[in-house]
Amino acid sequence: MKNNVIKLFPTSLHGSVSAISSKSVAHRAIIAASLSNSPSTLTNVIVSEDIKATLHAVKKLGASIKVTDSTVTIKPRKKRLLKAKTIDCNESGSTLRFMIPVASLYDKTITFTGRPSLLNRPMTLYNDVFKQSSGMLEIAQDKIVVNGSIKGNTYELDGSISSQFFTGLMLTLPLVDNDSTLIVKGNLESKSYIDLTIDVLRSFGVSIREHDDRYYIKGNQSYNGTKMAIEGDYSQAAFFMVAGAINGGISIDNLNINSVQGDRVIIDLLTDMNANPVVMENGFNITKSDTSGMVIDVADCPDLAPILSLLGAVSEGTTKLINIERLRIKESDRVNSTVTTLKQLGADITSDESSITVHGKKQLDGGVTVDSFNDHRIAMMVAIAATVCKDPVTLTNATAVNKSYPTFFEDYQRLGGIIEIKE
Repeated sequence: MKNNVIKLFPTSLHGSVSAISSKSVAHRAIIAASLSNSPSTLTNVIVSEDIKATLHAVKKLGASIKVTDSTVTIKPRKKRLLKAKTIDCNESGSTLRFMIPVASLYDKTITFTGRPSLLNRPMTLYNDVFKQSSGMLEIAQDKIVVNGSIKGNTYELDGSISSQFFTGLMLTLPLVDNDSTLIVKGNLESKSYIDLTIDVLRSFGVSIREHDDRYYIKGNQSYNGTKMAIEGDYSQAAFFMVAGAINGGISIDNLNINSVQGDRVIIDLLTDMNANPVVMENGFNITKSDTSGMVIDVADCPDLAPILSLLGAVSEGTTKLINIERLRIKESDRVNSTVTTLKQLGADITSDESSITVHGKKQLDGGVTVDSFNDHRIAMMVAIAATVCKDPVTLTNATAVNKSYPTFFEDYQRLGGIIEIKE
């Protein structure tokens, strides 16, 4: 997407679309490939801004990268060679949190930078890990500095902040000398993302064993280069699934029906809200339905909250999203950006500290200019919302979609979405 201001018109979306590759799987696979003992080929990769950040990071740490269309070939260094001491993670939380412990394998001073919205996210959980390893992690307003390597050990981690810290350690600890145990303290948020990490690592020959609230990681393992097709992304497909349910009929393929992605729960939620997703060979067909509101716990699927709020806004009855706290530390404060935007569009929506409540109506108003808050998921939510508004909607900062889904508006138009370029 190149145009930053666009006008979106009410319309019905119909047809077929292929889900873009999973950003979550791609991040993990790229890093695992860079740590392997032989080259890897990853196919079906959409190189969004976040994926560019991870490719940039592993390249700075010595990997050789070749991108051809949707295929990424990664050739790791036989010996770890640091090409640069500063790594810009742009706005990718996954890149930063995954790469901090990985960078410690080099036992050098490495500085991470990025957008202010990224560096403001919680990172202090790694402090104790580095202290236990006699390493240093310096967290400043404009940078994070890693100095010293993480050791094999037993680490107790607060599970309520982000599963990304667990993933970062799971990518790193198989390569250190001693065995490690990760002990979960409290509730583990987004456990499905940890399951996804373990699944990807298994493809590269690395084993992690789970028992109760502990993860056991053998040291001195090796990553084996592999060929992997990156599966489709349920969190991105969810936008068009909801579009199919509220105003059209859409088939979405390139999805692993048996995926361990946490956002696959969108299929269950659509079913529970009286939509009718029908399983196809490699995806789903969703037709227009009279959906009903319900209580939805988004603790394990926070990325679905904006589009689920829109679904609730045009469903019969009341929809309540609970356990929304982590939405406040995304690309935007997604509680505020979701509620503010949908309210501008005419939705009956409110929020408090722990929940978003939406009272459904048959149609939204539109006829306003709204901003994406530079948040890709808000931009995509607005596009889907515009299709069920009475009047057109102008969206500013539409290029936010490039962070995760650079071809979103091309797919949107292919399904019948009507866009007028304003800038």
